[in-house]
Amino acid sequence: MTDLTSGKTLNRRRFLGAAGLAGAGAALSGVPAIAGETAKSEALITDVQDWQRYLGEGVDKHPYGVPSKFEKNVIRRDVPWLTASAESSVNFTPLHELDGIITPSGLCFERHHGGVAEINPADHRLMINGLVDKPLVFTMDDIKRMPRVNKVYFLECAANSGMEWRGSQLNGCQFTHGMIHNVMYTGVPLKVLLDEAGLKPNAKWLMLEGADSSGMNRSLPIEKALNDVILAFAMNGEALRPEQGYPLRAVIPGWEGNLWVKWLRRVEAGDQPWQTREETSKYTDLLANGTSRKHTFVMDAKSVVTNPSPQAPLKHKGRNVLSGLAWSGRGTVKRVDVSLDGGRNWQTARIDGPVFDKSVVRFYVDFEWNGQELMIQSRAIDSTGYVQPSKDELRKVRGVNSIYHNNGIQTWLVRSGGETENVEIG
Repeated sequence: MTDLTSGKTLNRRRFLGAAGLAGAGAALSGVPAIAGETAKSEALITDVQDWQRYLGEGVDKHPYGVPSKFEKNVIRRDVPWLTASAESSVNFTPLHELDGIITPSGLCFERHHGGVAEINPADHRLMINGLVDKPLVFTMDDIKRMPRVNKVYFLECAANSGMEWRGSQLNGCQFTHGMIHNVMYTGVPLKVLLDEAGLKPNAKWLMLEGADSSGMNRSLPIEKALNDVILAFAMNGEALRPEQGYPLRAVIPGWEGNLWVKWLRRVEAGDQPWQTREETSKYTDLLANGTSRKHTFVMDAKSVVTNPSPQAPLKHKGRNVLSGLAWSGRGTVKRVDVSLDGGRNWQTARIDGPVFDKSVVRFYVDFEWNGQELMIQSRAIDSTGYVQPSKDELRKVRGVNSIYHNNGIQTWLVRSGGETENVEIG
């Protein structure tokens, strides 16, 4: 197992209520002792601290806000040996450092095939051509004057968890499951542009093409395109980040991330799929008998416990909160079950926060820990009734030759000292 655990876990702050607070600059009297704390630690609540004595930075210091310096470890991380170069690689979302359901824009995972294209939006054009009545070219200003929508969706790379097909290899949910993010997209339904161009009756597929140096392109069935596909120019209330396809990208809700072509420059209508490199030699699922599953677009129900996990071990006995994420490309997540004993017993987790179609949900289990070993698992059940399978159940059907679409149940072993690692029990 390659150990990729990194960074330090921030200590939990402890707060005490106390009577007799005379003012912001006054010391506290009659404060009860904090069990297990030193005199120095107690002084953190009883004494005036340096940050109370001096003025902080003014509003002119950070015209664009940045995280606290104490959160410097909350960053995307890559695994250099996964690919031949950084221009065709992955930067993983630090799932163990986040909460709620929205991924901050600066932490959304990256996957590129030719590096990040830097495009001036004034020079960007989108062409609609092929089997249409009227081929059209749109500027970004044209697109932004069309009816727009705001939708929260997850984006998951088909290769997320792909290194786990043959057994535990990466030690941390950032690396086993971090090729996913969940944001609010703002853009124009693709159907609006296709209606302007006018699809011919024999148009059954679209080819989406990016403006990056790899010329990324994928085939998309026309039914999906007319249903819920968005051409997005913003995420989380601001313009797309360059690494997320600025100034324009495709949003294909619930389907594998490779279809979500970034830096979108062309949509061609045709009567059959284009059989591109990314849907023939790549992004197909090789089975044990040598045949491949093709056009496995949908991302099935999946979940992962983010805390505790190898990069976020248990630090305190007594009261603790287990937290995780669950999602499904076929609808909404209806329930998440959690096991602390390797699947022998399950309990229903509490889903908190908004539940959107094809979006992640956040789940919690409050529990007491006295130092016993735990085998933590989670499984998602979606609105279609689909139950997330174990890894063994997947392998019985699909073998171990695949890379893509691994939605098997993840297991974390928590040892008596709180250390947590990636293990397999089926």
